[in-house]
Amino acid sequence: MRGTFAQVRSYERGVQLLMVNQFSINLGFFMLMPYLATHLSGTLGLAGWLVGLILGVRNFSQQGMFLVGGTLADRLGYKPMIIAGLVLRVVGFATLGLVDSVPALLAASAATGLAGALFNPAVRAYLAADAGERRVEAFALFNVFYQAGILLGPLVGMLLTGVDFRVTCLAAAGIFALLSIVQIRALPARRASDPAPRADGTRESVLSQWRGILTNRRFLLFSTAMIGFYVMQFQVYLSLPLEVRRLGGEGNFGIAAVAVLFAVSGLSTILFQTRVTAWCRARMEPGRALAWGLLTMGVSFVPLLAATAVPVPAGGLGLWLLAAAPPTLAALLLAVGTMIAYPFEMDTVVRLSGDRLVATHYGLYNTICGIGITLGNLLTGAALDAARAAGVSALPWLALSTLGLVCAAALHVLHRTGRLKPPAPRAHSEPATT
Repeated sequence: MRGTFAQVRSYERGVQLLMVNQFSINLGFFMLMPYLATHLSGTLGLAGWLVGLILGVRNFSQQGMFLVGGTLADRLGYKPMIIAGLVLRVVGFATLGLVDSVPALLAASAATGLAGALFNPAVRAYLAADAGERRVEAFALFNVFYQAGILLGPLVGMLLTGVDFRVTCLAAAGIFALLSIVQIRALPARRASDPAPRADGTRESVLSQWRGILTNRRFLLFSTAMIGFYVMQFQVYLSLPLEVRRLGGEGNFGIAAVAVLFAVSGLSTILFQTRVTAWCRARMEPGRALAWGLLTMGVSFVPLLAATAVPVPAGGLGLWLLAAAPPTLAALLLAVGTMIAYPFEMDTVVRLSGDRLVATHYGLYNTICGIGITLGNLLTGAALDAARAAGVSALPWLALSTLGLVCAAALHVLHRTGRLKPPAPRAHSEPATT
């Protein structure tokens, strides 16, 4: 860890602040969100469909507004959007803890989602701009701080929620309020380089910029191929815990085994991300690293696939090992695949944008992958249900492994055909004359 902090100190102040900023964002978010459903259904006594609606509104408002948030960041500057998102999350989190009416809860949930859509593209574009040629290493460090927040947040939230969920909400809102003040005072202003004006001297319209991005086939093909990356990564929170609980039960063993899953995933990233990135960068091109990362993630489900051939013990140590060991190994391999791919993924988005409208590209990229995650999770859930109903427990793991292989192959083809290289500069059209 000493080497990690030394690397962080080698960057400009803005990059250093964004690292700490992302840790704190994830700390505050994961303090609250894992316990929100229990609060809504238990403390407030809301029906299950209302709980799902409130949680779904947050996800929809974030995924649906990423493109707008990225566009605003490119137009108005990165710092204003980061601060606006943080302030909006203060309001949203505080409201979630202080109100009990459904309309107010829906509005607060939408606000927390919109907040993420405002600051996420801006943070990544700011980091890419300030890191310059050291983007890959910067995003590797960024992922260390990102995962540290995810790892620590639920533990802090569990302690605070044990007192009162309102305490958790207000503490999370307080973290974002403090972050807002720090960003206002200490984060240097940074904005995208203005695109070259058109021949008539006017600025390109937003719709024209969006059309330009939507005609960037390399970027769209890459975004589509990377959907599998996020679907597989999300299984640490979906199918792996469900598999642990299916075999190990809902008691103390199941709770402890799921906690180990999260710890393995987070701690391995914190300890080894920068080393993995340095090793990959010294030995392979970005496209190859991306393909190897997704291939590793696809292979991560093989232990679970193999475990389906083992008879399930009636109980004791054998059952505990079968319930915990394959999912934990899968979580570790998923983390390794993520460590390989993530820094090069973030760098590739910048390269495919041609260093133009970077935040807008990140916004559209997040939206495409977010839609893919939603569909992927629906299909994964359906596969899990079908596997249980038909007694074919290997089905979801076979499907997820196949997804990893297909996406890795797609990235390999994109790399070999040169489609992961920056596009040629787009010429601005001449104004119409009469």
